[in-house]
Amino acid sequence: MADFYLIAEIEQPAGKSGFVRIIPVSDFPERFLKLKKVFLDFWGDKKPFAVSEVKKHQENFLLKFKNFNSIRDSQVLIGRKIFIDDRNVVRLPKNHFFIHDLIDVNVFIKDEKIGVVTDVLKLPANDVLVVKKNDISEQLIPFVLEFIEKFQPKKKKLSLRIDKDFFEEDEN
Repeated sequence: MADFYLIAEIEQPAGKSGFVRIIPVSDFPERFLKLKKVFLDFWGDKKPFAVSEVKKHQENFLLKFKNFNSIRDSQVLIGRKIFIDDRNVVRLPKNHFFIHDLIDVNVFIKDEKIGVVTDVLKLPANDVLVVKKNDISEQLIPFVLEFIEKFQPKKKKLSLRIDKDFFEEDEN
């Protein structure tokens, strides 16, 4: 069974010939120019759709699907989420990670589990991990290479190179 990854959502029709405007949720917008096949979500089922044409219009991407040739045809697609399968995922450079690989990862300092990653915040300076600690409180940890000792996505394990006193509250 293939894994699917969300890359965009169909926002509205674009013109009279069946194009739709999408809202990308990908950090790799250039991927849209090379799309040939995607999967659209219909009530939990991922259905394959052939992409016949892609246009970049100002800051937006417009997609046209095979056999969708009018506004009327494309109306059924509005609001649908667009996915790709695991064979079409962008290959990341070394020391870059997908957010979906970080969610639910167990976080360790030395050999002690301190919590689980529940979210990743995309901030201007760097990404920040939201870690639900063993005592149920949350801790924000900057996701920077200096803090990472080892990340094992398949084992769902992140070992940090910080001391436990990093989590002490600053009382001043």
